Amino acid sequence: MPNDHGKTARRTLALVLAATGCCAALAGCGAAPDPAAPPSGKGPEQSAAPSSPQPSRTPSPAPTSEAPEGRSLAGRTVVVDPGHNPGNFRHSKEINQKVNIGTNRKECDTTGTSTNDGYTEAAFTLDVSHRLRDLLTARGAKVVFTHDADRPWGPCIDERARIGNEARADAVVSVHADGSAAGHRGFHVILPARVREGAADTAKIVGPSRELGERIADRFARATGTAPSNYLGNGTGLDVRDDLGGLNLSTVPKVFVECGNMRDPKDAQLLASAAWRQKAAQGIADGIATYLRG
Repeated sequence: MPNDHGKTARRTLALVLAATGCCAALAGCGAAPDPAAPPSGKGPEQSAAPSSPQPSRTPSPAPTSEAPEGRSLAGRTVVVDPGHNPGNFRHSKEINQKVNIGTNRKECDTTGTSTNDGYTEAAFTLDVSHRLRDLLTARGAKVVFTHDADRPWGPCIDERARIGNEARADAVVSVHADGSAAGHRGFHVILPARVREGAADTAKIVGPSRELGERIADRFARATGTAPSNYLGNGTGLDVRDDLGGLNLSTVPKVFVECGNMRDPKDAQLLASAAWRQKAAQGIADGIATYLRG
């Protein structure tokens, strides 16, 4: 702007000073950045020996995939099952006690696995579960946790199934991360096999659980940009198992989501990223929402 006339210059200077003052006043209004998250084979219900876990309580940033669609899940109940418990490693006697899973007896729970840097599966699953809860409640769903690190150990795998059953959940998702060999990469969703033995009878949930798993696998891949497992599922991202008590004893649609392999360095880098964990939660939430909306 020309400034060769004194009156114009003074008017311009006044406007600049006023604008500068406004900017200074607004400078302190930005939101605080997301705190740093903790650094980053086993399948569900198998053990590894992690270092002492530090569950993350990192606040969930804004969704990174599709935005919540109002309260489209109002009236629906979703049970979120954070795999393992950060305190399990202190209670080996309790978690090694065997419980009936229908087809046989199996350990109550395990410690879970960890990355080579000591970031535990229990810390990972709790963090993703918190993010998932926030996304689902924003859409109106009632979210029930099987635990929130609010008990010394457990719950046992049969109790985890019972919590979902008693809640009459529309969907149950157990959040995990795998502990396979290095070079094994990608996510997969575990579906219940048809089992009818003892206390287990999955006949009514096999079909809806597969649909839930397919929806989650599709949306998880979209949200995270990661590929389905390269070591099982034949590229589908789906695996069917009959040896998991959490699935065998469920009477409501339920799946396990193995978000990646903690023992592979590349996958571990993703799992340790707070931004990626938000994408993982978004993908699971999107899959649950599309399943529940039909």
